[in-house]
Amino acid sequence: MATVPGQGTTFNLPNYHGELFTISPIDTPFLSAIGGLSNGGKDSSAIDFEWQGMGRRTSTAGNAALEGANAPTASNQTRTQYKNCVEIHQASVEVTYSKQAAVGNFGGLNVAAQANDARLAEVDTQMQAELQSVAVDVELSFLSGTYVRPADNATARKTQGILGAAGTVNANGGTNRAITKAIMDATFRSMFDAGAKLPQATTVLMLGSAQKLALSNLYNGTAQLNQPTMTRNVGGFALDTVITDFGTFGILLNRWMPAGQIAVVNLAMCSPVWMPTPGKGRLFAEPLAKVGSADRWQLYGEVGLEYGSPIEHGLIKDLA
Repeated sequence: MATVPGQGTTFNLPNYHGELFTISPIDTPFLSAIGGLSNGGKDSSAIDFEWQGMGRRTSTAGNAALEGANAPTASNQTRTQYKNCVEIHQASVEVTYSKQAAVGNFGGLNVAAQANDARLAEVDTQMQAELQSVAVDVELSFLSGTYVRPADNATARKTQGILGAAGTVNANGGTNRAITKAIMDATFRSMFDAGAKLPQATTVLMLGSAQKLALSNLYNGTAQLNQPTMTRNVGGFALDTVITDFGTFGILLNRWMPAGQIAVVNLAMCSPVWMPTPGKGRLFAEPLAKVGSADRWQLYGEVGLEYGSPIEHGLIKDLA
């Protein structure tokens, strides 16, 4: 199995017998939990999009007024601007007329027909594979993307991912350490003290396979935090839960997370933001100009991540 650059032909895209299975991972847990490629999300009519945050004045005990007093000096709150941008996701396929027609040509050892042979529409098959790859591209950008807003078209725009936007970062200066309850407690405490609401219904611990095992071993071995089998559903995903001193949170297993990191994400704050192309939509397929005896199609869409208030998210880094 390999990616074939350029034109797909009968020589580099041979047919085989039997059912076709997708064997590369195509799951996108974070993207799916916040709206996916087609369900939900928001639209923007500009490359840049923004949202706002506003706090409140400091409260004090005994902040009482005299009977019959005049109204105090007015108090107003400024707002904070947060911003991100959409990035372009573009892919294409090209399949020759011969490849589309030769559905009865088979490679491999068995050249006789099988009962479960399917006559695949090659362009549709390749476009579906590209769509799955674009979804994973968006997932990776929404996780680890670094904000780039260039001044000219010499550099591609890039959206800020959630890991770089987290307001609380528990790092160890690059020295890897095993996850401990103390590290977890310190992260949640820092987030709470900074003002994070940590809603139990939408806050998840997003992590990869190594940290999932480490976290399970940590909490299963801590008697006061032992949790019987329990799940909750967020965005169609059934999540295991873990009890902490700051709430019971879901665990979102994500193979695309950096191996040495655990993210604390308030999913309710996150949303894809699309810049639809007039007359075409958010993410669309269209034929390209004919240049020979082949069909060429492209996928195109522009999307960025809105992540709300950074204090609602945390990140633990430098884990073994």
